[in-house]
Amino acid sequence: MSPIGRIILIVAYAVLGIAATGRSVYQISTKFTEAPLPYTISALSALLYIGIAVALWRGWRRGALWGTCIELAGVLVVGTLGYLHPEWWGDETVWTGYGSAYGWVPLILPLAALWVLLRPRRPQMETSS
Repeated sequence: MSPIGRIILIVAYAVLGIAATGRSVYQISTKFTEAPLPYTISALSALLYIGIAVALWRGWRRGALWGTCIELAGVLVVGTLGYLHPEWWGDETVWTGYGSAYGWVPLILPLAALWVLLRPRRPQMETSS
């Protein structure tokens, strides 16, 4: 994995994790009874984002890969269900509308992460002495 790509992903996941954590803590502490499912999903997505950031930071490629696959599946499932059954959602989640409230980052980020994580490594150039 490219060191620059890894750093960009760590920062992106950390920022999104902090944003989703703040949003979900506020929602759960002030109005959980209004929409328990969306607020719980937002909290779980925040934990997932932080977990992916930590996995990337620690070099746990497999953990980061699994996390991004789970994230992409969550964005696609919640985003689709939000359009098919809007009555199920009393409020938005991080993944509602495929992450439209977050500038589509929740949809784009796992695709970018998978691209970075699955790209074949280029062989290192050998230096002759």
